[in-house]
Amino acid sequence: MKTILTLWGKLGQAGLAAGALLATHAALAVNDLPGGPAVNQLDLHPPVTQIAADVRSLHNIMMLLCTVIFVLVFGVMFYSIFKHRRSKGAKAANFHESVKVEIAWTVVPFIIVIFMALPATKTVVAMKDTSSAGLTIKATGVQWKWVYDYLKGEGEGIGFISSLDAAQRRMSDAGKASGDDYLLKVDNPLVVPVDTKIRIILTASDVIHAFMVPSFGIKQDAIPGFVRDTWFRATKTGDYYGQCAELCGKEHAYMPIHVKVLSQADYSAWVGAQMKKMAANADDPAKTWSLDELLARGEKVYSANCMVCHQAHGKGLGPFKPLDGAAVVLDADKNKQIAVLLNGQKEGTMPAWKQLSDVELAAVITYTKNSWTNKTGQAVQPADILAARK
Repeated sequence: MKTILTLWGKLGQAGLAAGALLATHAALAVNDLPGGPAVNQLDLHPPVTQIAADVRSLHNIMMLLCTVIFVLVFGVMFYSIFKHRRSKGAKAANFHESVKVEIAWTVVPFIIVIFMALPATKTVVAMKDTSSAGLTIKATGVQWKWVYDYLKGEGEGIGFISSLDAAQRRMSDAGKASGDDYLLKVDNPLVVPVDTKIRIILTASDVIHAFMVPSFGIKQDAIPGFVRDTWFRATKTGDYYGQCAELCGKEHAYMPIHVKVLSQADYSAWVGAQMKKMAANADDPAKTWSLDELLARGEKVYSANCMVCHQAHGKGLGPFKPLDGAAVVLDADKNKQIAVLLNGQKEGTMPAWKQLSDVELAAVITYTKNSWTNKTGQAVQPADILAARK
């Protein structure tokens, strides 16, 4: 009786543990993300461009063709092995140089390859045709974020940096995944109009990145020193997600892409709002900023761009050295730190930040020189950055 009770108790404990595990799993359950990944997804993403639809059709045709070939080849092979096995007294035929066999295994694969190549070539050619775009945007990969510059079309002159949402990074650091858009939410999404051909010009400032949005059927490498391009024309409004698809370093998993497709009217309204915002935030490069002004501005720049690697307390993380007490930060020669931010160092571990404005660079350098235990009292002016760029 005692043994039975002990066994029953162990079974009860196992049941409670299993229940707790299921409850935890339910708490972490996620739903399909429209424009992004789906739960237990087997097929490609639902296409919202003609290229993506063609790619999915090609994939299905090739899979069907390969399945038919697999069944036929292995069917004949297994049938032959079974039908002509030695135990039934079968004897192997002795022949060679059969003209019919030679012709068959040459012509049939050739026809299959042509059947596969024609539609694939048509789709690849269409993917490479970036002419006659209604909007041209430059996307620069920077460890580990994207810099977008609207070069031609409505919105020309708009530019911003798109980074992983800070709350998402904090969740990741704490090991607490939450939300259907976990590690896909950004602070500034790329905004484009619907039914417009969008040309994306790609490059990188440090290492190879890759711009991939599955719903659009696009994936193109961004290579330092090279200019590549791709395009898409979204047929539906909505939010669509992708990621850097090239292993680009420690923070590779934290480099998402979020494209917001708006109606033409909403896109025009967004452009107008961005232009007003840019005009309001325009800085006078000739202005001499006070230390307090630089510190307030620098804290915002640091939070948006530097905190991921160097942390809010400036102590660094892993391979990223601390800024608190760093010799280059405390050095009286401010040009040393300016050179690091403009040119980067350690083979890209510290990327170059030339894309930031003179005011932003001056402010963030001043902030690091006067934060935590760094109390240098030094101020860097935008004019100092401008002189170092020349």
